[in-house]
Amino acid sequence: MRRELGDLLLPRSCLVCGRKLGAREAHLCIYCAADLPFTYYWERRHNPMADQFNALLERFRPEGQMLPYVPAAALLFYHHENPYKGIPKALKYGGNLQAGRAFASCLGRYLASSPAFQDVDTVVPVPLFWWRKYRRGYNQAEVIAAALARELGAALRTDILSRARRTRSQTRLDAESRLRNVQSAFRVRKPCSGGHLLLVDDTFTTGATLLSCYLALRAALDSKVRISIATLSVVQG
Repeated sequence: MRRELGDLLLPRSCLVCGRKLGAREAHLCIYCAADLPFTYYWERRHNPMADQFNALLERFRPEGQMLPYVPAAALLFYHHENPYKGIPKALKYGGNLQAGRAFASCLGRYLASSPAFQDVDTVVPVPLFWWRKYRRGYNQAEVIAAALARELGAALRTDILSRARRTRSQTRLDAESRLRNVQSAFRVRKPCSGGHLLLVDDTFTTGATLLSCYLALRAALDSKVRISIATLSVVQG
């Protein structure tokens, strides 16, 4: 009854098609929910997202240092011409934290069932520069990370990574420019003694931001600490 009354006062709409939602629908209408573009990457240790990140990592691997293959997974495919891009955009630009938590929790349940991720004990979000976080009011990666930590039974650590400097928005930059933009942009403030750390961002585009974070963590943490990555969406095409 409470939701029905709320819908009368402030109707809710589907994040994908804009259709008015019914009382038993949350964030998506039943039609859009039935066609969610799941990646299923959590089921495959070697998947396109993980392979792309590890190929990028190989380019920047410190000489003489061997790095383990980094598992990576995302919940949904993101395509600029696909209306399902409305899901991550609702969190990042629309302030819809409730939807962000719901879809992140869905990802967390899938990760918890995956041999590659089920032993994660520490979850670390990619940090925002303080001014950008102040203007937005929240860090979208932290919203996702909190939900993942809850589903995985892991510790959420927002005190490990920080932005060493402000960077330009990555949105309109090409792949090489993204790499230069975030090079050495992150630093490790506190050590982590966990066994398996999950690094979290909202969307995987080229992997540049996650690479910069990973390299900072890898240089500062004990070599026994494993690092994996997860995002709400991954850009396709």
